[in-house]
Formats: sequence, structure tokens, C-alpha cells
Amino acid sequence: KATVVRALCLGDRRKEMLQDIAILSGGTVISEEVGLTLENTTLDDLGTAKRVNVTKENTTIIGGAGAQADIEARVEQIRKQIEDSSSDYDKEKLQERVAKL
Repeated sequence: KATVVRALCLGDRRKEMLQDIAILSGGTVISEEVGLTLENTTLDDLGTAKRVNVTKENTTIIGGAGAQADIEARVEQIRKQIEDSSSDYDKEKLQERVAKL
């Protein structure tokens, strides 16, 4: 089975959220910015999970196939961004991303 979801955020926040999902699921973000289009995407580019629940407002990924080391590295990267941020709003959004990972 496969599913496609739309990221609800915009701009750089959207790109970062999609990268979080890719790392969690062991997939690759498909974007022309990195030289990937739907036309040249293979099954190896898609992530996997034991279960994905999708509603209008939320997507929950359970048992993503991403490497634990990659997920932990992503969490550390986000925590560093939290330390470097001066915006309370940005810090809150970054903390939400850590919690989701």
C-alpha cells in the first residue's frame, strides 16, 4: 500500500517537515531542488512504515523504517537549531518537531 500526504506548513518549515518524514520512514524527499522528480522516482526512494494513519489534520507514522542513528542525528540537529534560535515561535515549532520524531 502507498499513501501521499500534503504538508500543511509552508516554505522552509515545509521542507524541513518533509525531510523529517523521509528520515523517519527511510525514504527520500522528492523535490526538483535535489534533482528528483516523480518521473524518475523509484521504489528505493520511498520510505516504509508498519502503519500510517492519515486524517484531514494529522499523519501518524508508526514503525518507520528509518535508521535509528539517522533519526537521532536529526533530533540533535533540531535541538541545535533550538539553542541557536532567538524566536520563541521558532523554538516552539522546533520542539514540536523533536517531539514528533
